[in-house]
Amino acid sequence: MTTGTLITVAPTGAESAKAEVPALPVTLDELLATAKECEALGAAVIHVHIRDDEAKPTLDLGRLRDTVAALRESTDLIVQLSSGGAVTDPEADRLAVLDAAPDMASCTMGTVNFGDDVFLNRWEFIVDLHTRMQERGIVPEYEIFDLGHLTALQRLLGKYGLPHGGHVHVDFVMGVPGGMPGTTETLVAARQMLRDLPEGTTFSATGIGRSTIPVLLASLSTGGHLRVGMEDTVTYAKGRPVESNMQLVARAVGFAQLAQRPPLTTAEARQLLGM
Repeated sequence: MTTGTLITVAPTGAESAKAEVPALPVTLDELLATAKECEALGAAVIHVHIRDDEAKPTLDLGRLRDTVAALRESTDLIVQLSSGGAVTDPEADRLAVLDAAPDMASCTMGTVNFGDDVFLNRWEFIVDLHTRMQERGIVPEYEIFDLGHLTALQRLLGKYGLPHGGHVHVDFVMGVPGGMPGTTETLVAARQMLRDLPEGTTFSATGIGRSTIPVLLASLSTGGHLRVGMEDTVTYAKGRPVESNMQLVARAVGFAQLAQRPPLTTAEARQLLGM
C-alpha cells in the first residue's frame, strides 16, 4: 500500500465551454491562479489543456510553450501536457505538443468511443508518441480508458522499452460514455491487470462526472492515486456546480488524509515518477 497520495489537477480540459461553465480557467492568468492555489492545497501535478482567445481548445505551440514556462516560473508543479487535445485534433499537432518540453505528457493507449465522438489513437501514433518521449526525456502518463488498453501497454513496453526514468505510471480514466464504467468493481479488475506490467507500476484514477466520488474512494482504498478537476466534472454534488478547481482538490486532499495517505509533495512526486 502506497503511503502517500499523488494528486493531479486537470483544471480545464477540451470539452466544457466557458459560456456554460464560467468558473472554468481558460486564460493563462486564470490557469496560473488555479495552479498556485491547487499546489498550496496539495496538488503535485497539473494536467494541462489550453484555450485560444475565444476560449476554444487549441494546441498552438507558442501558447503551449508560454504556458509551460509560466507554470514553471510560478509554481513547482509537475507540468503534464495533454497529447490528446480535442477529439478533432490531427496527429501531427498532438505529437508537436512534445516540442513545448513539458515534464510529462499523456499517452492514451488506444481508441475509444468518446460520447458521440471517437477518440482515435492508432498503434503507430502511440508508438511514435512513446518513443519521442523516451528520446526527449519526457515522462509519460499512460491513459487507460478501457481494460484492453492495459494489454496494449504491455505490448508497447515489451517491444519498445520502458519510459524515460524507468517508472511506469498509468491513469485509469473511468466513466466516459463508451469507455470503462466508473465503478469499484471495474477499478479492482483494472488494478489486478497491473500485475502484467513492470514491477512497481503505479496508477491514478479519474472518475468522470457522477463517478468522481466512487472512483476516488476506490482508488485510495486500493493503493492508487487521484486525478481531479473541472476537466472531469463540473458538478460538485447533485444540483451543485463546481465553484473552482480548488474545491475539488481540497476534497481529494481531505479524503487522502482520512485514508492516512497524505498528499505527496512535488519533490516526493518527482521521485515516485522517476524524474
